Amino acid sequence: MPFGVFVDPLRAESELIERAKTDPDAFGELYERYIERIYNYVYFRVGSVHDAEDLTARVFLKALNNLNRYRFVGLPFSAWLYRIAHNLIANHHRDQSRRREIPIEDMAVVNIPARLPAIDASMGRAQEAEALWKMINDLSPQKRELILLKFVEKLSNSEIAAVLNKSESAIKSLYHRTLLEMREQIDRADFD
Repeated sequence: MPFGVFVDPLRAESELIERAKTDPDAFGELYERYIERIYNYVYFRVGSVHDAEDLTARVFLKALNNLNRYRFVGLPFSAWLYRIAHNLIANHHRDQSRRREIPIEDMAVVNIPARLPAIDASMGRAQEAEALWKMINDLSPQKRELILLKFVEKLSNSEIAAVLNKSESAIKSLYHRTLLEMREQIDRADFD
């Protein structure tokens, strides 16, 4: 490639996806690119290594089986993978709740996974990080997922909208309400 030539990453990814429709090695590149991010996302939502491994494998199997139906719409391929993962996780929780009769809100609360990056290294104190994770786990499932996608997975509002099947303005509104709720929780905790 000549010096100074700009390669559009979304276009390059779109070309890789097209190749992956007929070339297993190209799909392998997509798998290697996204496996850790999807696994972390799934693990955070289910809290079990075994379930996370199983669901992550199912995400990529479903992606492979439906790759011919994938259409590039200007978002990274990861948004499609997160949407598949989101749906499989919802099905997993629904199946689990039928078996054990536990509300889904109780099942979504998980321990802080060791494989996820630290929330903020400057916090320095594990107690504050633990309190923050508890606050995040106390949010509604949708708000908790928004925080996970925004700050752990570092997705854009448009990517989150695709994952949650909402408009970008709905995501912005939910994000604003979530931050206000968290701010109120912090203010109440300061006075306790």
